Amino acid sequence: MTHVLFICGKNQWRSPTAEQIFAEHPGIECTSAGLSHDAQTPLTAEQLEWAELIFVMEKAHKAKLSARFKPHLAGKRVVCLGIPDKYKFMDPALVKLLRGKVTPFLP
Repeated sequence: MTHVLFICGKNQWRSPTAEQIFAEHPGIECTSAGLSHDAQTPLTAEQLEWAELIFVMEKAHKAKLSARFKPHLAGKRVVCLGIPDKYKFMDPALVKLLRGKVTPFLP
């Protein structure tokens, strides 16, 4: 079972959408979190320890993740999806983007 973590800013739209659409994907367990101090589910070191594969939505998220949690990223694969903050939760266009960009990385 591969542990997958989806990260965006506030864990409000993009990462929870990803978590929901991949929740039933065979061979993975997934969760989501946000990097902002006011995120719905703020990212923790424990989540990073648990995760084997980490997806961030934007380059800025990858930079912020490295700056704040570098010691917890050793040996982790971090993939930037390049999905801007312009979608609402479960937006059909966001779902399509996520399926196209995430699926090739999954077991």
